[in-house]
Amino acid sequence: MNRIKQVITAIPSHSINFTVHLNGQILVIMPHPDQLIRKTPVFKLNQPDDSYKFQPLPTPSGKYPYRLNLDTIVKDPSDQKMVFHMVGDTGTVRSHDFQKVVADKMISQFKDLKDDNDQPQFLYHLGDIVYNFGESNLYAKQFFEPYSKYPAPIVAIAGNHDSDVNVENPHPYKSLEPFKQVFCDTEPRQIPFSGDDPRKSMIQPNIYWTLESPLATIIGLHSNVTKYGIITDAQQEWFIEELKYAAQFTDKALLVCLHHAPYSADTNHGSSQPMIEFLKNAFQEANVMPDLVFSGHVHNYQRFIKKYENGKELTFVVAGAGGYDELHPIAQPDNPAYSDESPLFQNIELQNYCFAHHGFLKITIVKENTGLLVQGDYYSIPHEDPDDISLPVSHFESFEVKIER
Repeated sequence: MNRIKQVITAIPSHSINFTVHLNGQILVIMPHPDQLIRKTPVFKLNQPDDSYKFQPLPTPSGKYPYRLNLDTIVKDPSDQKMVFHMVGDTGTVRSHDFQKVVADKMISQFKDLKDDNDQPQFLYHLGDIVYNFGESNLYAKQFFEPYSKYPAPIVAIAGNHDSDVNVENPHPYKSLEPFKQVFCDTEPRQIPFSGDDPRKSMIQPNIYWTLESPLATIIGLHSNVTKYGIITDAQQEWFIEELKYAAQFTDKALLVCLHHAPYSADTNHGSSQPMIEFLKNAFQEANVMPDLVFSGHVHNYQRFIKKYENGKELTFVVAGAGGYDELHPIAQPDNPAYSDESPLFQNIELQNYCFAHHGFLKITIVKENTGLLVQGDYYSIPHEDPDDISLPVSHFESFEVKIER
């Protein structure tokens, strides 16, 4: 097992990241955290068209418009305070160490948070639960085992790897069949491929769906298999209607979740132009904007703020460092393989990022006299020894979004 050590130096922000392998150890050389490498998202240039990978969606398990009330899966949710975990890209095909330690740290918060009002009510997974393909035989090792002791319900949107199909599997299956069996069942029941784990199936009504709660409406999208995502016309129409529906609840926060990150400054994917344009068009047609947008896909943590012409400031958060053992660095400003020159990047700024540690989010929504306060806390995982779960989790940052109605 390679030990990963973080070496923080005061090298200039324009210097190039590099990785040194010494006697089986990996030393990640990175700028001092006070020196941000960049402040803008990027597009990765010269990427091939992989739209041929698109997969049709399975039949919904519930009725249109695919809404699930939180009180169906959580007993007596509060109308004053809501707390939940959020993480993406937890699966992995190689080392499972970081996958396990991220899960362990989320589980430990239930013990550390003594006040019942601070206890997370559920985990919202941002996709890529299993790698590299959404095969049923991968769920026991990559999902049920690490989250066996997670004491709250787990809901999810599917990532590109959950949706992809292994054509070499000797037992043919269709895209998202195992995901649907785990998360989109018609009633809770034992999963035959869970490795005898007691966690039962979730009852989400569709692959894309809306979670309704006293303090928030959370719309979960499905962006399919391709590198930068594809969303069908039918789902777009549904999304616009859900935005309009959610807008009538002026006492609730409106959160949108999708796997492919619209904005990113990483070197592996970069930003998704299809998702940027999809969201922009949907917001305009519905004449409704959410309060936050969350995504995974990119294996790090990033937080952006985009200012729109109507004066709205919208926070975009990437939280895809949930366990896959390969993390994605931030692109250097002088790297010719990436570009931040685009009209789509107007009035958006990268506020903070963490690319050398795995981690997860805890979201808290509190009702106040003038509206709502959404607080995000991002926790990073020490890399000195992933086998040592006694290492304390680090509080990387907090951010707040005030919602006045």
